[in-house]
Amino acid sequence: MSYVTKEGLEKMKAELEQLEMIERPKITQQIAEARDKGDLSENAEYDAAKEAQGMLEMRISKLKDSIATSKVIDESQLDTSKVSILCTVKLKNKATQQIQIFTLVPDNESDLKTGRISINTPIAKGLLGKAVGELADITLPNGNKLSFEVLDISLN
Repeated sequence: MSYVTKEGLEKMKAELEQLEMIERPKITQQIAEARDKGDLSENAEYDAAKEAQGMLEMRISKLKDSIATSKVIDESQLDTSKVSILCTVKLKNKATQQIQIFTLVPDNESDLKTGRISINTPIAKGLLGKAVGELADITLPNGNKLSFEVLDISLN
């Protein structure tokens, strides 16, 4: 089971609909057009279309599995006294004194550009369960150590 936000589930459903209703018929049409060109044994267009079809069907299958095994996180049940999934955390890097803000999200919803980091990253794991005023000492995969002070925890 994987946890998702309501928006994340809606995105997956929208992508699945796009793939099934628009992309699948396009590839079927490409295969039919390539087949009409004759000898399939040396038809690169046919091979490419069949490969694209396989990739598409694999993506559709993966999305269906993800949707079926996803559990939507009930934001009303989240506690902001400690860092947890979907919390936005304001941190101070103790070494640089820089302020950073991260929102901890499920894996498939992470986007570093917008400050949304996966709950499974070393930084997120080091922050989980911390309260305002506590220090989180985090060891990164490259061996570097970071120390953050939790300044604020909120839900967006």
